[in-house]
Amino acid sequence: MLNKVRLWKNKGQEPFSSEYTKEEVKKRPIPEHIAIIMDGNGRWAKKRAMPRVAGHYEGMQVVRKITRFANELGVKVLTLYAFSTENWKRPKSEVDYLMKLPEEFLGTFLPELVTENVQVRVMGNKEQLPEHTRRAVEKAIEKTKNNTGLILNFALNYGSRAEITSAVQAIAKQIEAGNLTAEQVNEELFASYLMTKDLGDPDLLIRTSGEIRLSNFMLWQLAYTEFWFTDVLWPDFTEQHLLQAIADFQQRGRRFGGV
Repeated sequence: MLNKVRLWKNKGQEPFSSEYTKEEVKKRPIPEHIAIIMDGNGRWAKKRAMPRVAGHYEGMQVVRKITRFANELGVKVLTLYAFSTENWKRPKSEVDYLMKLPEEFLGTFLPELVTENVQVRVMGNKEQLPEHTRRAVEKAIEKTKNNTGLILNFALNYGSRAEITSAVQAIAKQIEAGNLTAEQVNEELFASYLMTKDLGDPDLLIRTSGEIRLSNFMLWQLAYTEFWFTDVLWPDFTEQHLLQAIADFQQRGRRFGGV
């Protein structure tokens, strides 16, 4: 297993092949749902003797670029891990800046998202977000709700364990009320209580910055997802890296427990 993990990670560092072009990649099936753990903003800034918030700013520019490119490729859902339930532990100044980024990002990018037929969604506990953050998010959701193209799904104040716990509690209440029986609870029903109930599970997970862990991200949904790790820090992530991740995905055999 460790050797396989090393192979996954090393694949992210191979020199780009001339075959990794948008045209070539689009000749084969594109993963419908791509999830990305955008890691390395702080380290990117530190390497340049800049404050951590500078890395977050640069990372948000990459979000815009990768969203645009994923839409061009025909990806149906792009889920981005923007802020976890654990990120509140970071210094207040950094958290405050991170809470301003959605407002700034969506404020400038929203017209393009509308034009490009992108639908914005957010999964996570929105009630804990500052009012200005929540207002910006809700405006983007409302303005793009009728769009039928790429779904840009931000995981904001999201934690998978909290999501699973909430689903269990909701199902338990339905059983207590007599609307469900324990025998009716199966994987399909459980998944319908998750925040991704109408998105489908990710086909491909990308994590940047060299870390090889899930960090409480979509633990249920990633059961049969293909993983792709790279040492590239998120602010340095390019369209070519996305093409390489997809090309590697296209070369894998997905058996879902079969042979």
